[in-house]
Amino acid sequence: MRVTRRAVMIGTAAALATPVLRPAAAEALSRRIPATGEPVPAVGIGSWITFNVGDDPVLRAECRAVMAAFFEAGGGIVDSSPMYGSSQAVIGHALEALGHAPGLFSADKVWTDGAGGRAQIAETRRRWGVDRFDLLQVHNLVDWEANLDTLDAMKEAGRLRYTGVTTSHGRRHEALEQVMRRRPPDFVQLTYNILDREAERRLLPLALERGIAVICNRPFQRGRLPERLAGRPLPGWASEIGVSTWPQFLLKFIISHPAVTSAIPATRQVEHVRENKSAALGPMPDAAMRRRMAAHVESL
Repeated sequence: MRVTRRAVMIGTAAALATPVLRPAAAEALSRRIPATGEPVPAVGIGSWITFNVGDDPVLRAECRAVMAAFFEAGGGIVDSSPMYGSSQAVIGHALEALGHAPGLFSADKVWTDGAGGRAQIAETRRRWGVDRFDLLQVHNLVDWEANLDTLDAMKEAGRLRYTGVTTSHGRRHEALEQVMRRRPPDFVQLTYNILDREAERRLLPLALERGIAVICNRPFQRGRLPERLAGRPLPGWASEIGVSTWPQFLLKFIISHPAVTSAIPATRQVEHVRENKSAALGPMPDAAMRRRMAAHVESL
């Protein structure tokens, strides 16, 4: 993703000429978690692939710098999973080095059969170095009823703040819909971006109806969207919503949807995390503008 994102930035002169604003200089968009009304920044950070760097000291330092920039820009949801290789340990290493910076909303997952859920969660907590998680999610609906039992019990005991269920790659939407109807968790996580919009049909309206927070993964289609847009000029009307780069354009489309709580783009570059966070600044597109944005990208 490094090369394609750099190509996008090189092809956007305005982004290179103007420093990226930080939330310290302007108010960044936050969304309220329906279950409690607690605000959370609309742009978080994912760790799939990008933070799976093992013990490499140079790459770990890059991840630590990204985390520092993320917290400097207001922090928010940091999302990981046991299936993400060394990502959990790399996050824990960064948090220890940064002194567990304020602004962390810790989000991880349980990804095993229900019988092994508690042991996996304990190991995940050890890797992060946190006393308790803000959010734990059943990853890709694996043994979801048994694992959700475990998460509900942890929440009831005060050892967890929020529960969730996830899907990825745009799969298993029917199954996720049934969970949302039968046993709504506090959060769902699903794939949603300017081209993958199937969730708009049923899942996002249902989340609004049931008061479920929504985290959006794969906002850049694992880098394919920036690659597709690299070198193409932004439409002139993008300035109406304070956009000067394609990644800002793509993220503003997501976080402006009324059902969306946060998007979690992944990166290992400081300039990218700052650019991503800047998407939460300035005016947000309304429904008509969002349709215009989607139609424009589809035409390219």
